[in-house]
Amino acid sequence: MLETWLTTTLGLEVPILGAPMGGRAGGALAGEVSKAGGLGMLGAARYTTPEWIAAEAAVARERGGRVGIGLMTWSLDADDTLLAAAIAERPTLVSLSFGDPAPYVPRVHDAGILVASQVNTLDDLRVADRAGVDVIVAQGGEAGGHTGRIGTLPLLQELLDATDLPVLAAGGIGTGRGLAAVIAAGAQGAVIGTALLASPETVGPDYARTAVVDAGSADTVYTSVFDRARHQPWPERWGGRAIANDFTRDFHGTDVADEQLESGYDPADPRRGVVYAGEAVGLVHEARPAGDVVRRIAEDAERLLSRFA
Repeated sequence: MLETWLTTTLGLEVPILGAPMGGRAGGALAGEVSKAGGLGMLGAARYTTPEWIAAEAAVARERGGRVGIGLMTWSLDADDTLLAAAIAERPTLVSLSFGDPAPYVPRVHDAGILVASQVNTLDDLRVADRAGVDVIVAQGGEAGGHTGRIGTLPLLQELLDATDLPVLAAGGIGTGRGLAAVIAAGAQGAVIGTALLASPETVGPDYARTAVVDAGSADTVYTSVFDRARHQPWPERWGGRAIANDFTRDFHGTDVADEQLESGYDPADPRRGVVYAGEAVGLVHEARPAGDVVRRIAEDAERLLSRFA
């Protein structure tokens, strides 16, 4: 068994977190990741309700016994209702990312819950460190959904040299080779998202799973056009990595009004809707249960690392 700070501290069998993907990671997916020995995370987007958090946390626990919850800090700055709802569920871990978590860390710690913070730059690390978080997630620009611009390996190396906090890696990790690589570099585990997107337990339309299976690693684009089309007020510094389609080919990189983006967007049409996915999408070749994906990644990583033990 791969034993790291993550497995020892959280009582996990494998050093893997399921990414808290807003709109995709509900209770079924989180529960299956936890059942496989990792920790599944619910993705609480800005439009999530407290009732959704409670219901999906119950599903996750029924399937896998434990759950984590990921929140967007910039959204909490306007309305922290979801933080109270998350704390009420007593999750194993709360992730506070995309913004300064300082106003919220004490409330989570007072409930006896550990806090992770996903960072995209060295400056982000300093902010999270000052806030008193327990674990850092180095999220590279290869990651799906909202992310930064620095690649995972350069960012991971920079953060590992800059902090004594435990660090996890996220972005571009879709097989045991990726998990083995980041653990060998000094990470305490990995956060995987794209590798799970074709799994039947994900939330979302069937066409999204098909698009993930069909896409290659060069078929993603880092863009803000989907946020603008849906009036999602993400801070400008975070774009989203998605599978390229007709919508991005028409509008990404063009000078177009938000009203035109809104009229051209269609969530029911695979050619015009959004499928957020990272560059590891090229490693997803079939729809497989999430638990099988997690177990295979962990087993392959352990086998690879044992060669050099």
